[in-house]
Amino acid sequence: MLRPWICRSCRLQRQHRRFVTTSSSLSYASASPSTVYSSVSKSSDDDTLRQVFDSQSFWRDFSQSSSSSFSLNRKPTGLVQNQYLTSPDGFRAFAQDSLQKCQAIVARVLAASTVDEYRALVRHLDRLSDLLCRVIDLSDFIRGIHPEPPVQEAAGQAYALMFEYMNVLNTTTGLHDQLRAALAQPEVTSHWSAEETIVARILLQDFANSAIHMPPNDRQRFVTLSNEISQLGSAFAHGAEPARSHVVVSSNDLRGLDPMLIQQIKRWNPRSAAVPTVGLIPRLALRSVHNADARREIYQATRTASSRQIERLEQLLAKRTELAQLAGYPTFAHMTLNDKMAKTPAAVSEFLTTLIQSNRPDVQEELAQLQAAKGSQLHPWDHAYYVHQRVRQYETGQQTRKSREWSAIPEFFSLGTVMQGLSRLFDRLYGVRLVPRETAPGETWTGDVRRLDVVDEANRPLAVIYCDLFSRPNKHPNPAHFTLRCAREITPEEVAECAAVAAEDPMLAHPNDEPARGGLTPSLLSEHSVRTLFHEMGHALHSILGQTRLQSISGTRCATDFAELPSVLMERFATDPSVLALYARHWRTDEPLSESMIRRMAQDRAAHGAIYGAVENEAQILMALVDQAYHTTTTDSAFLDTTQLYHQVCSTHASLPDSVDVHGRPSTSWQGFFGHLYGYGATYYSYIFDRAIANKLWEDVFQGGASAVDRNAGERYKKEVLRWGGGRNGWECVAGVLGPQNPSTASGKLVEGGDEAMREVGRWGLGRDGISG
Repeated sequence: MLRPWICRSCRLQRQHRRFVTTSSSLSYASASPSTVYSSVSKSSDDDTLRQVFDSQSFWRDFSQSSSSSFSLNRKPTGLVQNQYLTSPDGFRAFAQDSLQKCQAIVARVLAASTVDEYRALVRHLDRLSDLLCRVIDLSDFIRGIHPEPPVQEAAGQAYALMFEYMNVLNTTTGLHDQLRAALAQPEVTSHWSAEETIVARILLQDFANSAIHMPPNDRQRFVTLSNEISQLGSAFAHGAEPARSHVVVSSNDLRGLDPMLIQQIKRWNPRSAAVPTVGLIPRLALRSVHNADARREIYQATRTASSRQIERLEQLLAKRTELAQLAGYPTFAHMTLNDKMAKTPAAVSEFLTTLIQSNRPDVQEELAQLQAAKGSQLHPWDHAYYVHQRVRQYETGQQTRKSREWSAIPEFFSLGTVMQGLSRLFDRLYGVRLVPRETAPGETWTGDVRRLDVVDEANRPLAVIYCDLFSRPNKHPNPAHFTLRCAREITPEEVAECAAVAAEDPMLAHPNDEPARGGLTPSLLSEHSVRTLFHEMGHALHSILGQTRLQSISGTRCATDFAELPSVLMERFATDPSVLALYARHWRTDEPLSESMIRRMAQDRAAHGAIYGAVENEAQILMALVDQAYHTTTTDSAFLDTTQLYHQVCSTHASLPDSVDVHGRPSTSWQGFFGHLYGYGATYYSYIFDRAIANKLWEDVFQGGASAVDRNAGERYKKEVLRWGGGRNGWECVAGVLGPQNPSTASGKLVEGGDEAMREVGRWGLGRDGISG
């Protein structure tokens, strides 16, 4: 019996990623695979799905229907059906009981001595990790989302307790030694499944990344460096600041900017204005101010970070280099990429340089059009201005602003219809759908959360999704996707344990039970928000269908540079005509979105992409190149000159290099604003890497949309990619779904990975669709 479950934190496993989506937090708890979902009909569920998101009165009646029967239950339902969590004190009990179970497993692993005991070792370690993550991930999520301070505090205490214990395990040499002993015995490893072998190697690498094999002094230095990197990285990611808070320019030089904004930023001198260097105003100024000199000054100021921020970055990079070399790697990139699809910095370089060349003809075409509009040499501070002019010309020519039909497009994208569309698409492609279900009192952290059960074609539950999609005071504005429990096979031994301790342990007794809100008008989504919601549901789909026997490789728990593939590919479905036909209907009249408007939407995306899509692609590639340069370059001095290296990368690869002064010296230091250098150090290429793969799959597997709702294409993609989680090499997944007849797989080089495979993905390119607006 497989149970959905995912972790974000545990260092006994590969680092999990945090996924971002529109104003929503999607979390998973397990459903009961042994039962069949009771439903009136598929069409009734489909209609209910739309109404629970679009009609407040319907949701109120639907969500309260369980209250009347709740009094018949003997025990209250805890948060996300965790029966410990009926009160703040439950978090402490949950953590303490989990800790005891962990300690028992650790003792069992350390005592292993026979062949049979070593054969079971990987499963024990996987279960140990599962127990840790159940507490760590759920507590981390609840402490950030729950509106009540006592619950936040209790969740934080549970998190801290288990996180501290996890750090103890990461430095427990006995666990490492036992795992190595098991791997050294052929009579043990020959008995393991492919999944167990993969997990054993992952765990061994994670122990190595914790410096467990080092002499005591080196290990202590490794721990110290890790802590310093964490502190510096957090300060860098949250401390971005410009060298100057504002730029003073003549009011006359701001012509083109909204006069109301000019009045807002005027200083006491009516002839001058102080343009801030952060926020919306400088971005609007670069798009609309006619005076090129004023744009240049604003551009340079907004891209020049403070010396304090640059110092943080250079200290961070120096400590990362020292950490990597202490662990036996030449650079931080070599250490980080070791378990990724790319494997080496050289392979990433092959991908990025090939990709930038693939993208260059489109960049040159875009820049030539902008330069023709200017009539002279184009500079970096000109780009946004002339792009904005071209976009306005296009929209004026299309009479977009005057079109009542065009402005009404969001009325065809109510939240309920979009969720309905996702369910219909999943049903047609993969045979799973979303079914609304009432929540019991105490099951969710706020009354606005909707519960959706994911069921298969036999109405068997696979997972539960909790959708927190509406804004509220003090809710973090950044939308995010969380997964709280990975799929894992429950062994007969664990079932027996459940029966033995059912009275004391409710979680084991039931192992399988686990936009602004309007009035009469439902929440209406922009096209961008629709694509983003589809993106995050791509991660959810990976979690639901990527069920493995071991939770360490379940769902999105795969290589970092493969994890975004399902979500990026899902964006392509969001506005494909055949998919729009499934769900894009007017929230009030139920009239479908007209074919003419569907064509107009596609034309608009193509037109905007042709104006600035390739330059945006190049900007992302350059950021990835800078990331690689920073994490592969070592110097004899204490710190790397990040400004010089940033401009070196730009001058080598950029079609429109960043600004320099009259002497050719760098006049900006944009790298101080590149916060992802901390969280995605040496792996920033991952998103565009997966975009290139997703574009290839969209064209070759889903036939550019012709098979967007074709079950054969869906099953092929599910069989070769989604179901594996991290239990199969990403290159094998890509080669498998493309098939042996595909020209990219014919040579056999793709499945092998390496430099040539990375170059091949670079040749696939990024296209111009899916670019940010």
